[in-house]
Amino acid sequence: MTVALMWEARAVEGHGEELLAWAKAQGLEREPERRETFRAPADRVLVITWWDAEFDAELPELPEPDAELVTRAVHRWRFETA
Repeated sequence: MTVALMWEARAVEGHGEELLAWAKAQGLEREPERRETFRAPADRVLVITWWDAEFDAELPELPEPDAELVTRAVHRWRFETA
């Protein structure tokens, strides 16, 4: 089964590039099958990682950025292939 973890954060206004660089620099305890990083208006950054694992498996996730860099807590979602 493939599990996708989604991590989305919104930077403080004008700090989208800094948040994007921070997210790209974050390593994980092990490498996913695939990892993609996206950006969107309003200084938002999205990272999706794909894993060959069961839905409820313990998987490494990106941490919370420093509070000074984001406007709110990170949103996280977990999906499985259908």
